[in-house]
Amino acid sequence: MEPHETPPVAAPAGPGLTAAGFRTLEDVSPEAEWLANIANAATRRAYRRDIQEFTAFAGLSSPAALRRVTRAHAIAWRQTLEARGLAPATIRRKLSALSSLFSYLCERNAVTGNPVDGVRRPPSPAGEGSTPALSPAQARCLLEAPPADTLKGKRDRAILATLLYHGLRRNELCRLAVGDIQAREGVKHLRVSGKGGKTRFIPAHPAALRLIGDYLQADGRGDDPEGPLFRPVRNRRGTLERALDPASVYRHVVLYHAIAAGLADEVRGLCPHALRATAATSALLNGAGLAEVQEWLGHADISTTRLYDRRRSRPEDSPTFRVRY
Repeated sequence: MEPHETPPVAAPAGPGLTAAGFRTLEDVSPEAEWLANIANAATRRAYRRDIQEFTAFAGLSSPAALRRVTRAHAIAWRQTLEARGLAPATIRRKLSALSSLFSYLCERNAVTGNPVDGVRRPPSPAGEGSTPALSPAQARCLLEAPPADTLKGKRDRAILATLLYHGLRRNELCRLAVGDIQAREGVKHLRVSGKGGKTRFIPAHPAALRLIGDYLQADGRGDDPEGPLFRPVRNRRGTLERALDPASVYRHVVLYHAIAAGLADEVRGLCPHALRATAATSALLNGAGLAEVQEWLGHADISTTRLYDRRRSRPEDSPTFRVRY
């Protein structure tokens, strides 16, 4: 059994659904409704894979078989995931996907209870998160790694500055359009489309604006407000009018220049999210409030923001450096 997206229905010619369209929607399963109702595409893909994995593990072949799933099945799956050595965060997400599905099925009276309720989940990390943050010197080194005299170099400098100065997720970066640089109360802002369809406006850092301006001038697209802000500089498919792919931001921008600057070996786990962690850590260390940073990053829960709060664990304050022999 696999949940699928809600099947597309042709737009009605009049004010309402056609009879055929009504029948099509009538046949949509609760599992497909649940999946289609998840707004974030990345979450939807991850949850679909998680549910497919669980149904294969439990040997379920039809939606009706979900009614026979018990807490014992959920615990056995958790134990299997732990035996595979998966990260605690991954296991928590998989159990959350299963719990979310059963919560929806309970609302629809398709099942009588949620078997994931009461199932112990791996604990969340206390204190800091595991994502590394760069030092100010390392951040400057990465910013200066792309060449300043090529179109790709100008673009990559602008991308790195946008990530490091604003703490964006790479999907948010790739969704930016040229027209998303907007003046509000006389100050340039970035209009950011975040998780769950939420929009936030972030004041743009002057250093990032300068590098973005250099890139747009070299690319000749400063007067195209609807076009993607960051796009490929070359493409085997022949078109450059699409937005840059998030995977390309990781492989061909962040990782590429981190290797060139010698940071990939120095900072284990360096990725686009590490630049988000760097921005948040720097903002907190330099006096920004936790609630302000939460809103700035677009976090729904302040406990997520706390993972970037390293003010109590600065290396220079460690007792290590108080030891004398």
